[in-house]
This record gives sequence, structure tokens and C-alpha cells, in this order.
Amino acid sequence: MSLRYKRILLKLSGEALNGGDKSQIINPDILESYAKEVAEVVRAGAEVAIVIGGGNIFRGAASKSGIDRSQGDYMGMLATVINGMAIQSALETEGIKTRLLSAIKMEQVAEPFIRRRAIRHLEKGRVVIFGAGTGNPYFSTDSGGALRAIEIGAEILLKGTSVDGVYTDDPRKNPEAVKYETIGFDEVIAKGLKVMDMTAFTLCKENKLPIIVFDMNENGNLLKVVKGEAIGTKVS
Repeated sequence: MSLRYKRILLKLSGEALNGGDKSQIINPDILESYAKEVAEVVRAGAEVAIVIGGGNIFRGAASKSGIDRSQGDYMGMLATVINGMAIQSALETEGIKTRLLSAIKMEQVAEPFIRRRAIRHLEKGRVVIFGAGTGNPYFSTDSGGALRAIEIGAEILLKGTSVDGVYTDDPRKNPEAVKYETIGFDEVIAKGLKVMDMTAFTLCKENKLPIIVFDMNENGNLLKVVKGEAIGTKVS
């Protein structure tokens, strides 16, 4: 099978795992669906790395519980490891070999992040899941995703969301919002469009790493993106 992108980093939000249902942390149907999508891409020959947020469990930056911001961010990092373990288990159920690498040392559940080791795992056909963000407070998992994508030499950063691309306005609130097929980094900044947080976005812009925002909940979309089909919005 001909693939447009050989090595990708897939960025998923933690909230995506509960499907908007705050009564549960992880929806098993969504978890299984994502694992099948990733497995399909791996079997097609792509090298896949994943960064997943922890907002379904705890979001440090938005915490109103009086917890110190740094402490809250570390709690959020631990949440990303929990989600990473969940998606690791789901992928292995699909017969896909995986490695979970953490920016915070916790050897019982994850390997420490070492760049060369991560690349070697990818070369061996293993899905590499990066947990604990950058390992530092005040940085989002968007930033962690951009950083890891650059470090491993990913050709594209794929942001899987519940929306099918970047729009002029929120399409869920404004039915007249227009979708961009492609858009430049500078135009995104000038128009104040929300693609990723500014730290992550600047990292991608400065390192010429293109981003595709697409609907991860549509079956088959991930493979279509990796094959180079015009799915979602490409930012370059």
C-alpha cells in the first residue's frame, strides 16, 4: 500500500476517550475504535507514535480546586500515563506491539523517554506512546506532541479531534463557519484560529512540521490521511 507519510505522530485529547460523557473516564467502545484505527495504519506500513492528553481524568491548568499550578500540571502528566496505559492495552489486544515511554520516571509501568530508543522502537514496527508530556509543568500535551514529533523526525503531526478540520469559527456554534482545506501557519496566527496552543504551534512552524487536523471519530479517516487523501485541514 502506498503511504504519503511513513512516520507520524498522532495527538489525541484525553476528553476524546470518554466521548463527552463525564460520568465515565474512558469509554471502552471509543478506546477499541481508536486502537483499530491505529492498528490498520500500522499494518499498512506506517511508523506510529501517539501522544494523548489527560483532560478526561485531571486538567492541571484548569483546576479550580486551589491546587498549586505546578502540582496540578504534574497530576495531569500522571493522567496522561494512565490514558497511555489504556491505549497500550487496547492496541496489544489488536495484536500490535507497543512501548509506553514516560517523561517522568516510573519504571514499573513505562520506559524512560530516550530519543534514540524511541526511534529504534518505531523502526522495529512498535507503536510508541509518549506519556507525561514534556515532563515539565506549564507545558501542554500539545506542546509535548509537537516536541516529540520533531525529536523522532515525524513527517506530519496529526491532531485527531471530533471536528473535521479548521474552520473560520466554531462550526458547532456557527453553522455558517467555513472549513479550510489548507492554511498557512502565519494565517492561523493572524486570524487567531485555535489549532493548538501557541507554544506547540510555534514549535511546528519553526521546524517546518506540517499539521493535519481531522475527525478521528470517522472510521477509516486515519488511514486516509496517512495515504495522503484530502481529509481535514492541512496547516503548513
